[in-house]
This record gives sequence, structure tokens and C-alpha cells, in this order.
Amino acid sequence: MTGGGGQLAADLALLLGDGARVMTHAELDVDDPAQVERAFADARPDVVFNCAAFHNVGECEAQPDRAWATNVRAVIDLARRGAKLVHLSTNYVFDGRRPEPYGEDDLPAPGSVYALTKLAGEHAALAYGDGALVVRTAGLYGLAGSASKGGNFVQRMVARARDAHELRMVADQRLQPTFTLDLAAALVDAAERDATGLVHLTNGGACSWFEFTGAIMENAGLDVPIEPVVTTIGPGEPDRPLNGVLARPRADAAGLPALRPWREALDDYMARAAL
Repeated sequence: MTGGGGQLAADLALLLGDGARVMTHAELDVDDPAQVERAFADARPDVVFNCAAFHNVGECEAQPDRAWATNVRAVIDLARRGAKLVHLSTNYVFDGRRPEPYGEDDLPAPGSVYALTKLAGEHAALAYGDGALVVRTAGLYGLAGSASKGGNFVQRMVARARDAHELRMVADQRLQPTFTLDLAAALVDAAERDATGLVHLTNGGACSWFEFTGAIMENAGLDVPIEPVVTTIGPGEPDRPLNGVLARPRADAAGLPALRPWREALDDYMARAAL
């Protein structure tokens, strides 16, 4: 497993136990072919869960070469190694301009370096990996937090509410908040079923970031006013899809179980995290 220490990798490690070799960025920088070569020389895995990614949207825009190295070139390197590759992608590959959810067969239209490199990474995994599985997901949060962003969205909103006593949140971007523990279980199940190709896996239902924030405040017992605002994209800033909701016809056709509703998952997460 690459990207050890991140939210998703931490939950995958919890589920897989001693059967998994979890490698942090310090132990395996996937951008370095020599490190990848050494990692695979030491072990012959059946499955590689690629949780490594350069996913800060703004930083990807500023560092496109690094985004390409991590999100595309490293995927080619991992896919060529002979093990089944389970690779994570994002709802950001769609432009989000239509009201209906996006299925796996809908045409992507990336609007940022991040989205473009993640889409290219999908093609790399499927082109170079025999039996590869690409999983698009959305709105991840987990018990391990998100070190690169100063905590996951739920943690940041609770902390901000307690500090500022008021919030502003976009109300025109829709998504499916997804608990990484649920996604991890779905990934393990999909790998055990030897699912291949491209599928969408998220918690069920959908909401806006404004509605998600309201649910977080309700669960945390915080009576904080939340001002709904509209998305604004300044000159030169990366695009963010207004509709990031994913449908899952391919996942359903493959017999992959649906994940529980997002609100139920949020309740569970916040109880576990004691937020």
C-alpha cells in the first residue's frame, strides 16, 4: 500500500491487518523509480492499493510537473509491476456543469491540472495494469485526518466553528461525503471479487458543502450560524465542479455492494472521533 499514513491508507491498513505492507511517503516516494524498484524487489504483492497522490488542487496548478510525476508517471510505474493495481481517482475529472449525477461512462472534462493528471492517471492504470481497478470517489474524510490540509473537512469545520462562532460555506457545490472506513471496506471487497475497470464508489445520497457543514454542526452540538455563499473562481484559479455527484451503474453491474448513506456514515465517524 502506497501513501501510508493518509486517511484512506490508515483505514485500509486497519482492515487488512498483518497481511498488508503499508509504506509511508518517507518509506516509498512513488515519484522515485529507484525506490519503487527496491520496494518491489523486497516483496511480491498480489494487490497494490495506490493511495499516494498529489491532491492539493491549488498546489497542483502551481506545480504541474510534480502533479504529473505523482498522479501519472508513478501510476505507470506501479501498474507495470505485475500485481493487481487498485488506483484511486476523483469526481473532479468531470466539469460538474450538468444537474444529473455522472456515471462511469460519462465523458470527463477536467478543469484543473489536478483533475487532468488524475484523469491521465486513470488511463495509465488501465493501460499498463493487467486487471487494474480504478475507483473514482469524492469528499473523503477519515479518522486519520488529512495532514496536508491541516485535518479533514469535518475536523476543520468543528475547529473553525469553535474559534470563530460563525461560518461561510458554498451552497452551490454538490458532492457525496465519503467516510474512508466505508470506502476502504468497499475497496477490499472489490479486490477480493477481482473487479476490474472503472467504477464509482462513494457513500450514498448527496448534499451541498453547506448542507454537509450543517450536519457536522448538528452532530457536534454547535449552534453556529452558517452563511451560504456561491462559488467564485478568480482569474487563473482552478475550476471546481459544481455538481460532483457520481452515479454507479458499472459498480452495480459488477455486483459491488452500495455504501451506506452519507449522513449515517458521518454520524458514525463523529461518534468514533468524539467530535
